[in-house]
Amino acid sequence: MTRLTQDYSGPSLPAGSAEGMPQEALARHDAFMTRKAPSLESDWMQVDIYKAHIEEMGPAMLTRMHELTMSVFWPHRAPDIALCIGLGKGYVALDEIGRPLSSAMGFPSDEDFAMLGMMVTTPRLQAQGTGGRLLRRLINDLKGRDLRLSATREGYRLYEAAGFTPVGLVYQHQGMARAIHPPEPVAGVTVRPMRPDDLPAIAALDRHAYGAARTAILTALNEVSEVIVAERGGEIEGFAMMRTFGKGRVIGPLIAEQDGVAMQLAAHFILACEGEFLRLDTIVESERFEAFVSAAGLGVYDTVTDMRFGRLRRAKSGPMTYGLAMQSLG
Repeated sequence: MTRLTQDYSGPSLPAGSAEGMPQEALARHDAFMTRKAPSLESDWMQVDIYKAHIEEMGPAMLTRMHELTMSVFWPHRAPDIALCIGLGKGYVALDEIGRPLSSAMGFPSDEDFAMLGMMVTTPRLQAQGTGGRLLRRLINDLKGRDLRLSATREGYRLYEAAGFTPVGLVYQHQGMARAIHPPEPVAGVTVRPMRPDDLPAIAALDRHAYGAARTAILTALNEVSEVIVAERGGEIEGFAMMRTFGKGRVIGPLIAEQDGVAMQLAAHFILACEGEFLRLDTIVESERFEAFVSAAGLGVYDTVTDMRFGRLRRAKSGPMTYGLAMQSLG
């Protein structure tokens, strides 16, 4: 079992990242990380009437993680969770008879960035400090990285207390795809299936939009997804993936530089899946794109908050993220 070798010694962010953070957020982070609690090295904690222990996330935790996500009504199937477990590192808190109480994972990209996700706490214990204990341990593991996460309403106060600041809303569109009139194609843009020689261009577009090179994540997604690209004049200027997820299928990541191209990419999958359950989570504030997706039967079901600790990494211009891979992966 992995143990930390040192306790918290102050915020550790990439050079220049702290300067872009509000001072009150850094102060909240310090207070959160130094809150009176058992040593970060300890694998035991008292939770309500339970004595819980912390174990490292791994394939053996798949069944327990599926049980935990179902307790908060997440739609994730076992293969969706297995994908995350294979791509990240983290912890699970278990009670004395092995029932899952809480979880937290990190998904590093490059040497200075990580997405946090799969942060779940069983409803009866959400005010007992279990999630905070795992979050402190995870942050300590990821020293030297800018961090980002998608905060549910239930988790928002915890992440705010840890120093994370809001960036914007993630709109969770979902529903039964219905027949739509295809959008007017952008001049010169054609949509076609991905070829192996498109992979470097796809990686470059995603790196710009996401804010880091998530090579392992893209590779894993590519293996389980249908992938299409938007091409103009021999250059790839957008791409989208679709895979089985939750109640049906999810479109994402979807990366494009403008609404019209994003709509062309999304329309390809929507038209192919008429009558099926589709989901698309978007961070881009675009009335045109969201109206198009909603008209196709994918109305806004819920929102979560995109939050950061460190430098703002997600692109606000050029190729942007019109569809997340999933909320835990960004």
